Amino acid sequence: MTDFSKEIEELLSKLTLEEKITMIHGAGFFRTGEVERLNIPAFYFSDGPMGVRSEFKNDEWMPYGPDDDFVTYLPSNSAIASTWNTELAYESGKVLGEEARGRAKDMILAPGVNIKRDPRCGRNFEYLSEDPRVIERMCVPIIKGIQESDVSACVKHYAVNNQETGRMAVDTEVDERTLREIYLPGFKAALLEAGSLSVMGAYNKFRGEQCCESKVLLDKILREEWNYDGTIVSDWGGVHSTEEAANSAMDIEMSVTPDFDDYFFAKPLIKAVEDGVIAEETVNEKVRNTLRLMYRLKMLGSEVNARKAGAYNTKEHREKAYKTASESIILLKNENKILPLNKNKFKKVAVIGANADVMHSFGGGSAEIKALYEVSPLMGIKMALGGNHKVTYSKGYHVPSKAMNATESWQAESTNTDAELEYPYVIRSKPGQFAEINKGLFDEAINAAKEADVVIFVGGLDHNYDIEGKDRDDIKLPYDQDIIIEKLLDVREDMVIVLNAGSPVEMPWIDKAKSVVFTYYAGLEGGSALADVLFGDVNPSGKLSESFPYKLEDTVTYKNGQFGSKEKVVYEEGVFYGYRYYEKENINVMFPFGYGLSYTEFKYDDFNVKSCGNGSFEVCFSVENMGDVDGMEAVQVYAGENNPTVERPVKELKAFTKVSVKKGEKASVSLMLNKADFAYYDVEKKDFITNSGDYTIYIGASSSDIKFKTTVTI
Repeated sequence: MTDFSKEIEELLSKLTLEEKITMIHGAGFFRTGEVERLNIPAFYFSDGPMGVRSEFKNDEWMPYGPDDDFVTYLPSNSAIASTWNTELAYESGKVLGEEARGRAKDMILAPGVNIKRDPRCGRNFEYLSEDPRVIERMCVPIIKGIQESDVSACVKHYAVNNQETGRMAVDTEVDERTLREIYLPGFKAALLEAGSLSVMGAYNKFRGEQCCESKVLLDKILREEWNYDGTIVSDWGGVHSTEEAANSAMDIEMSVTPDFDDYFFAKPLIKAVEDGVIAEETVNEKVRNTLRLMYRLKMLGSEVNARKAGAYNTKEHREKAYKTASESIILLKNENKILPLNKNKFKKVAVIGANADVMHSFGGGSAEIKALYEVSPLMGIKMALGGNHKVTYSKGYHVPSKAMNATESWQAESTNTDAELEYPYVIRSKPGQFAEINKGLFDEAINAAKEADVVIFVGGLDHNYDIEGKDRDDIKLPYDQDIIIEKLLDVREDMVIVLNAGSPVEMPWIDKAKSVVFTYYAGLEGGSALADVLFGDVNPSGKLSESFPYKLEDTVTYKNGQFGSKEKVVYEEGVFYGYRYYEKENINVMFPFGYGLSYTEFKYDDFNVKSCGNGSFEVCFSVENMGDVDGMEAVQVYAGENNPTVERPVKELKAFTKVSVKKGEKASVSLMLNKADFAYYDVEKKDFITNSGDYTIYIGASSSDIKFKTTVTI
């Protein structure tokens, strides 16, 4: 990157203390102050990971007026990860960056790279995976795509931010090896490999320090170890003191209240400098980092007129959103090849389930956006079938709703540490709470199912459950969906079940079901993509980037009881969570990490693992399409140490790629493993090391579907 040190120092010398301060704290909910005298503009931020958020008034959590802020609703990070396609990750990032710039933003608060440690976390839908390697390989192209448009990505939430309960104050205790092997790799790749120009501090505490004030996370790791010279931004309301935050590497304080002059980095910081409590050079360093960001984004300097303008709501953006959505859909079960549905063999279709007719875009907390449009599953099915098919819709089960007054906003109370955050538009129900209402809805749905040629149930979660600020109590389907699914399967065992959610759900009826499709929040074209998969216009190729247990009680975080504490959470499981834990304990899961079916069959063959010296290996094999339709396959390479000196997982994902194979043809795959891929973090040496000895390399279609394995020696 260009060195702007000379320009920065020259500009810094001209700034007064008050002008410096105005640049490093919010002067609006989504902007800093400007220094008009020196032509330093305000810096504009926006959420979030699924599209550029609507405009708010500067000091009120209210829409600012005109409806010119509708945007492309993009697939969630979980959906992007389930494509296992780094090219689509890049294209999704590129769309997000272009739209952010098109809306005159300087930074988009994305992507989210926190580990999916527990399926109950309310923000899991914003995150990529339970596995750090998936996060590394997918977040890098997202960030590169974003920043092509002269807009900064802001990777979040740094760090170990894995629950929403007590999110402002919960203290997370993580041992050093687990921190380095599991919770930091995504951030390191985002900052050092992708070059993310910004990182956001998390709300929670880490080893007793607020993350937005942490000397360990911000100073020691980011600035000293990683030599990161980007800008560190607080989460909105994440700073809790002037002195601790100022003396850390935190650069810009943002928050959710309109008393901008009283922010910790505002008048209190000016006073602390004037009183000699904080050195002015400390403020200067924060301003340097902020100015450097502005120069890099062409907000200052000789290239101001060359800054990209961006664009939003373009046809190309919608096409890219559709492509990502179509590759994100996961076929979990397909007995008797019920899918794809042949349009020529039926006339009457019963679509059942509230999620068939729900718009998800304006929900989820800070991920909410104003979508230009959103194709629901019901609309997508009807659009795909046209007028020669009769499609009936039954809600199937009751979803309680709560009217929201136009003046209400959850955001202003979102950092309240005294009580659980209550959203004006969120309401959850207890099992059996609406049994009387559901009785009539159940009967209507069952009658519709009996009369139809094809039955498609569309259920799952919604943004009453997948939402910022609130975790789930369990991983059961809400609204008594399991009851109606069982009843429907009794009369229609060939029913196609579609679940839309942001993380795993229990499926007590799974053995009875013949066909199950899972989709994460897939953006404005999600309904169109789903319909194309159901009717065979698209061959499903999505795979799970997280494990689906049979029940919550199977998860290690449930067993150690540490998830959901408001005061302190100890990550007792260490590196053994998700598929690492299930394999260690020989626990069967409903659907394993990396799993996903296709309408064709793939044969893996021609295996060859050859040493390239210095502990690196080239893993070669072929994938042949044995069926009669073209398809794509996400192939995975894992590795494990045979005789480890410390306890290590049986195997861990190390490489993957997605290959497209036409029917009857064969594709060659070559993936490299380097010596570092076999390493673990040695707490005594405070570094990653690779032991000499034997390792097993596994090639598979999922963590449990291993096609070939061999032993190599380092």
